[in-house]
Amino acid sequence: MTARAFVVEDEPVARQQLCEWIDDCAWLERVGAAANAPDAIAGVLELRPEVLFLDVEIPGGTGLEVLAAAPHRPHVVFTTAYDRYAVAAFELEAVDYLLKPFGRERFDAALERLRRDLDRDDGADPAVLRARAALDAGPLQRLFAREGPRIVPIPVARVIRFEAEGDYVRAFVPEGAHLLHVAIGDLERRLDPAAFMRVHRSHLVHLEAVRQLREYGDRRFEIEMNDGSKIVSSRAGAQRLRQLIR
Repeated sequence: MTARAFVVEDEPVARQQLCEWIDDCAWLERVGAAANAPDAIAGVLELRPEVLFLDVEIPGGTGLEVLAAAPHRPHVVFTTAYDRYAVAAFELEAVDYLLKPFGRERFDAALERLRRDLDRDDGADPAVLRARAALDAGPLQRLFAREGPRIVPIPVARVIRFEAEGDYVRAFVPEGAHLLHVAIGDLERRLDPAAFMRVHRSHLVHLEAVRQLREYGDRRFEIEMNDGSKIVSSRAGAQRLRQLIR
């Protein structure tokens, strides 16, 4: 069975390369390509392709806005030059996630995952609904981490704390920790502020998982979590905690 594919990519060289590689695939039929969000939305509405190769950042909008506008549920392979987008629903609701620049070997691996995804499609969890959930202004309920070939779902309610590691964030749950490809500031904006608090530039804590607070000199707190980990707050973070205590 042949699946129809549509390419959304604003970089001409990358768009041409994707189109050529797709044309080499016997079970994919390329039905169109677009370099910006309005043209992409128009193409998806008209053609309803089964597969989207979708850049995240494009002129006139985002790849997720294109996906959210789809009236059907395409299978999606995201492409982007920015690793920070490979997080949570953005990464997990796609068949695969290609970080530019990627080569033919990585592309072929994505095709293999795509073919398996097409073969086992059971009609569950429409991509358009998942994209709308990802774009929703409401707090995140689930996160996802990629660990080798596996994708691990992480219910936000089970997270004890988040800790920044450079441009990434490590989520700590009772069973261990998972690395998320997202900046801590971006994550903070998507969490429920009644449940999670930024207590330091590198730390977000789940307030329900705080075991106790201890004064820690110069108007700061040492925060002990339910898993036994301890975090020293910033002075600003301690002030926010004190406002809760009053």
